[in-house]
Amino acid sequence: MAEFETIRRTGVPGARTVAIDEGLRAHMNKVYGTMSVGMLITALAAWAVSGLAVSDVPTQYMLGEGQYLTAFGAAIYASPLKWLIMFAPLIFVFGLSAGINRMSAGAAQVAFYAFAAVMGLSLSSIFLVFTGLSIVQVFLVTAIAFAGLSLWGYTTQRDLSGWGTFLLMGVIGLVVASIVNIFLGSPAIMFAVSVLGVLIFAGLTAYDTQNIKTTYVQLAAEGGDTLGRAAILGALSLYLNFINMFVLLLNLFGQRE
Repeated sequence: MAEFETIRRTGVPGARTVAIDEGLRAHMNKVYGTMSVGMLITALAAWAVSGLAVSDVPTQYMLGEGQYLTAFGAAIYASPLKWLIMFAPLIFVFGLSAGINRMSAGAAQVAFYAFAAVMGLSLSSIFLVFTGLSIVQVFLVTAIAFAGLSLWGYTTQRDLSGWGTFLLMGVIGLVVASIVNIFLGSPAIMFAVSVLGVLIFAGLTAYDTQNIKTTYVQLAAEGGDTLGRAAILGALSLYLNFINMFVLLLNLFGQRE
């Protein structure tokens, strides 16, 4: 935060400072708008896929009374394809992050929306595991928490840049523990990962919001695709924080079918 104020006050004097402030608001609106569209795509994709995966026609895959997996559902949830679907978002996000600087801003935005659709496919199983009411309740709780944390990250005078390395190490630990627990199936590990994960992604929400703000001021003079790509990366970061907090809170508090 101190770096942001230094650049704003000394690096861009006078009327240019006002332009920076106005541009920052527009930039943040683009970040949140892009993230929101991505969230909508994910929700619609997850809902549509789950609808195609379940029917009342009896098959060998029974979910509950009067509910069965269709052939499509069996393919994505009960065949080896499920592993590809599970890890596809992780592979996609690494590819997008690595290649975004070689894309135009428009191509990066399309790639982000494609990633959001893939994430929706991966998350579609929550509609089979949790009740619709609990999904909505947890989503609203996540949205309120996310908004508060992001607002704090945007407005606080505290410099959060020192959190980055610690939070990144925490995310790596969560990924490793989650992969290991796929094979162990330990409820204790799942609970620990969920609790620690919520705290880590809460911290990342504030950290990433402040970082988006600082990055904008550093790149304000360049404009064009550079700022456009920065907005997409910012939206991607906040989107991932929201999705992960939502899933982890759902694991903790969601009511299962």
